[in-house]
Amino acid sequence: MRAMPERPKNRAPFSERDFYLAEFHGRTLAMAMSQQPALDERSSAVVTNVLRDLADNGTRVILLGEDSDLLASLTSSPTLEAVGPGWVGSAWRRLQSQPLIGVATSTGETLPTLCSRVALELRLAKLVWIGSRGVLWLSDKRRQSLVHLAGLAARAEEAERNVGGGEGKEIASLLREIEKMVRGGVASVSACMPEGLSDELFTYAGSGTFYSPEGHIKVRSLALDEFDAAENLMARGVEEGFLLARSQAALEITLAHGFGAFVEGRYLAGIGALLPHPQDEAGEIASLYALTRFVGEGVGKHLIKFAVERGRALGMRYVFACTTLERVEAFFKNSGFRVVSPDEVPLNKWIDYREDRMKSVRCLKIDLD
Repeated sequence: MRAMPERPKNRAPFSERDFYLAEFHGRTLAMAMSQQPALDERSSAVVTNVLRDLADNGTRVILLGEDSDLLASLTSSPTLEAVGPGWVGSAWRRLQSQPLIGVATSTGETLPTLCSRVALELRLAKLVWIGSRGVLWLSDKRRQSLVHLAGLAARAEEAERNVGGGEGKEIASLLREIEKMVRGGVASVSACMPEGLSDELFTYAGSGTFYSPEGHIKVRSLALDEFDAAENLMARGVEEGFLLARSQAALEITLAHGFGAFVEGRYLAGIGALLPHPQDEAGEIASLYALTRFVGEGVGKHLIKFAVERGRALGMRYVFACTTLERVEAFFKNSGFRVVSPDEVPLNKWIDYREDRMKSVRCLKIDLD
């Protein structure tokens, strides 16, 4: 029998950046340089560094734009035009020898039209629009992080109606081309400002607007290979003050009973766990956390609903949660939970519980029988 290889003593921490680089490895992405706004020294450095990192990662990038000189400076090579029967083969051949090429708009063609045509003809997996027009905002001035396919037409009409001058028509035109891409099978379309490109590509939180073909979020139990990403989200929740720091043993138990909310079936938008208290026929919702990017999509409610349904399926009498935050208390109450005293939840919950938190803890409960 062959000896098992030694496990590394110090496992590298989970990295969102490494996760996305692994996803992009060996693939071809498109990026549209809209020049709205024009690149300055800072944003130019961000874009250049991202392009270099992708090239080093074995990721091919097609830069799309109206300014051939800008594309040539970023790719260090002459630009192509996506015209004629042989342009696709020419693009493929050039990508064989260099990881970054530029494709410029032809006479009379807009950049949004070029984006949808190239992305669909080449069946690309991802396109990023770099510029302000594709980043959408809500009425309260918060960035709209996620837009579903079903809402794109309405957003285009709204932009045309409410945004002054020709800007509204430009935004509407872009959104309609994005709708074509999403409907046509481009798996991922997003938009961000140039200085936010690295965050948009390499972090869960992102920096722009993500356009999703699906109109819902799926919650399911965590697979073993997703524990690293879930641990990373839990650490983020602790840093932001939403979650309680856990010992290594408690963390492992939480992950074993964990579940996640996934956008597009693969992007982890939130996590939670239902910890069993079998002696009380109860379950505790723990480590509930949703990325800010997806808060407006009802991720938290999806997670709570999943926990309650799982508790019911397991024959639990009730499910409970504990928090020291008023906004979290309000969130659970809006989900059908009621406030109860600490002695109405399992007593073993309070073993080794910190006294300073005990003074401010709030317990919430929902009966399942």
